[in-house]
Amino acid sequence: QAQLVESGGGLVQAGGSLRLSCAASGRILSTYTMGWFRQAPGKEREFVAGISWSGGTTVYAESVKGRFTISRDNAKNTVYLQMNSLKPEDTAVYYCAADFVRWRPPPPHPEVTDFGSWGQGTQVTVSS
Repeated sequence: QAQLVESGGGLVQAGGSLRLSCAASGRILSTYTMGWFRQAPGKEREFVAGISWSGGTTVYAESVKGRFTISRDNAKNTVYLQMNSLKPEDTAVYYCAADFVRWRPPPPHPEVTDFGSWGQGTQVTVSS
């Protein structure tokens, strides 16, 4: 079981940027699809972005396309989420997650149930 630790959250004004990081230990994640999800108060956890084990395939939720970029550094066992042009509706706890299965590419519409290891989350708050 991988241990995932997110960092980089905080308070930012609308239009600003943040970069989230997800560091992994306990399992080498270079062969797993990784994802970012978020959960706002009173709402279900939703998919934000996913990246294949090689970094060659990325998938984004429509709400963040063109503003967020997911990337990974397998040498550092770390995944990133660069968030630009942030909006108040991006306010949520952001979670990093790792796939169950090695070498599997991200599905076209990733779900919570596609991922087996989760971090504790990092709060992102965007003020208007």
